[in-house]
Amino acid sequence: MASPQREPPRRLDSRKYSVMATPGREGQQIQAGVYAGRAIGVFTSGGDSQGMNSAVRAVVRMGSYLGCKTYYIKEGYQGMVDGGDNIVEATWASSSGIMQLGGTVIGSARCKDFREVEGRLRAAENLISRKIINLVVIGGDGSLTGANIFRQEWPSLLDKLFDAGRITKEQFDECSHLNIVGMVGSIDNDFCGTDMTIGTDTALHRIMESVDTISTTASSHQRAFVLEVMGRHCGYLALVGALATEADWVFIPEWPPEDGWEDHLCKKLSAERATGQRLNVILVAEGSIDRHGTPITANQVKDLLTDRLKYDTRVTVLGHVQRGGSPTAFDRILGARMGAEAVLALMDATPDTPACVISLDGNEAVRVPLMQCVERTKNVQNAMNERNFEEAVKLRGKSFQNNLATYRLLSKLQPPKKTADESSVGKRFAIMNIGAPACGMNAVVRSFVRLSLAQGYTVLGIHDSFDGLLYGRVKPMSWTEVQGWSGRGGSLLGTRKVLASKYGIEKIAKKMKEYEISGLVIVGGFEAYHSALQLTEARKDYDSFCIPIIVIPCTISNNVPGSDFSLGADTALNEITDICDRIKQSATGTKRRIFVVETMGGYCGYLATMSGLAGGADAAYIFEDKFSITDLRDDVFHLKNKILNAGVQRGLVLRNEYANPHYTTDFIEQLFSEEGKGVFTCRKNVLGHMQQGGVPSVFDRNYGTKLAAKAVAWMAQQVKEYTQEDGKIFTNHPSTSTLLGMRRRHMEFTPLQELAEGTDFEHRLPEDQWWLKLRPLLRILAKHTEMDYIAETLPEGVVDLEELEF
Repeated sequence: MASPQREPPRRLDSRKYSVMATPGREGQQIQAGVYAGRAIGVFTSGGDSQGMNSAVRAVVRMGSYLGCKTYYIKEGYQGMVDGGDNIVEATWASSSGIMQLGGTVIGSARCKDFREVEGRLRAAENLISRKIINLVVIGGDGSLTGANIFRQEWPSLLDKLFDAGRITKEQFDECSHLNIVGMVGSIDNDFCGTDMTIGTDTALHRIMESVDTISTTASSHQRAFVLEVMGRHCGYLALVGALATEADWVFIPEWPPEDGWEDHLCKKLSAERATGQRLNVILVAEGSIDRHGTPITANQVKDLLTDRLKYDTRVTVLGHVQRGGSPTAFDRILGARMGAEAVLALMDATPDTPACVISLDGNEAVRVPLMQCVERTKNVQNAMNERNFEEAVKLRGKSFQNNLATYRLLSKLQPPKKTADESSVGKRFAIMNIGAPACGMNAVVRSFVRLSLAQGYTVLGIHDSFDGLLYGRVKPMSWTEVQGWSGRGGSLLGTRKVLASKYGIEKIAKKMKEYEISGLVIVGGFEAYHSALQLTEARKDYDSFCIPIIVIPCTISNNVPGSDFSLGADTALNEITDICDRIKQSATGTKRRIFVVETMGGYCGYLATMSGLAGGADAAYIFEDKFSITDLRDDVFHLKNKILNAGVQRGLVLRNEYANPHYTTDFIEQLFSEEGKGVFTCRKNVLGHMQQGGVPSVFDRNYGTKLAAKAVAWMAQQVKEYTQEDGKIFTNHPSTSTLLGMRRRHMEFTPLQELAEGTDFEHRLPEDQWWLKLRPLLRILAKHTEMDYIAETLPEGVVDLEELEF
């Protein structure tokens, strides 16, 4: 196969300080078996993190697809040094059923032996005996640095082994160089060069769940809780956890509190209790310090509240709870994508290729030089050691800075008494929800209300979409009214799945003029986008619509153009993944069963595809990727082969609700039941509205908060620019009716009329969907390719071999 043309390296933004990134091969067509004869070793080292098993599984299965032999190196570097049964060949079946497990199934251990030359010699000898010259390292910066040193020493290690007669000349020639590719497995998210490390999202979920649970008992007894969270010297977990849970105060090492923080903290909590708040939550990162470098501990904060305020205060140290439990959908998908890309990077490597680490750059897997990332990670700690905290925050990246700035503003008890700008006086922003309810809607409303009030604007909450506008359910929203909204699912403002045109554009224009709305924010799905577009197109006839308009995409379907991710989709993915785990678990006592699960999403196959990756599905049928009866037949054959040859006793098939009008969920279940007779049974599950419910995920809470902050800043700027001499707002410029979404890693405003040109309104889909490039990966990770049947493998009752022909 001809090598695909490589894109030139590109420089990641200043958030990661000029690390050179090379785009990966994700989404490119890759020929099966093209790298036959090569060997790969995979091991996990250092602290464990959720999602490592998904990465291990992806390495094994991508390696198998490419024709490579893949070996598990158990117990990290210790297993490499000890050799023997610690280095075993991985099979397709051995990697089955592990991605939903926390920790690492191949073990991790500290290794003093590897720090000595003799230990590294033994490790090299063990690898050479199996012709392993390609290593995938999953661990923290210490583990990755150790692997790179091993790689640099490899030629000298080979010389010593050959001189001592421990390897042959043939082995010396065949194993002349060692290729290293790393993946960062760490809950701390403290590695420069990637947007997110494997395990961080799950750790944040554990923190969020703990705070949500503690809040109920704290509220019952009017208590304060001080929670210590992990992160070593990185405050990411504490900061994002505080944003997601509306914590009253957070201590992080990168931004120590000013001198006299004890007085400020007590004053703030006292004022909150005076408004009727019954609980207080404070998060403390384990490495927190004050401006002079003195540690700040959870017990110290607890004693302060007990002694000064006489509050009933409790301390909870979450500890290793944060590193346990089943991985979230995000960490499973991240591990799968990084693991597959790691194998491809190894296959592309030459003796001159520097060790790289697989990173996430927005929605794309990229390769970045390992030691550049390690060096920049060390720079953060150096800045903190020098007490240059502003530089430390800057080095953590733009996202960290935005999280910190947003939290500091939202943690205020009440809006400033003085307006920030005279242009805000008398201006009214309105916010409403349109479309099906989705988790994250309430987080947007809370943040938008508080940030707007902080700048002196009035915020009108329009209840029940256009119904509420036309029938007078429009009320000013207060600062305290939205307390606790971020963690609540559904839509507390109420929502309807009806377009603006159904109510009458003229009626809507009249009501908007009546309420003197200066700017409108619509939070919702495709109906929200389409309705806002209708209002924009009506600007030529109605001045009421000549105001700044923002659409914030919020739908589990993730089908709104202009954004890679919609609010609510992450929560829905976690719900689907969790349900699929339970469904598969039910097959443990019922041998050889296939489940056909129907997901929501309209015509958009995002949920089916991504939950298929997260749940280890055998297939995911969607509208965008056309399939035929031949494909269904081939999948039946695959499932039979998997059960008979691989020994896997269950299967999972996902189908998007509008994937095909004829090949319905019932049809697929009946087809699989008939064709699988004697080998497996089949059951169906229609998940329905369970996917819309649940508690918002950390991502959706934090994403909604930051979208709202961006929306307020943009809205204030537009109001200031387009306010006329009479004080009224007027703008009909296309750029002032826009959608705010995330593209790659940046939040961008895109004019609605520009987005309309690339929208399939019949099927309610954007014409370009980035996640479709992950469809081949789903197939590669699912397909079992061993096709050799023998009579002894047939279960009792199967006698017709022709029935099993492929």
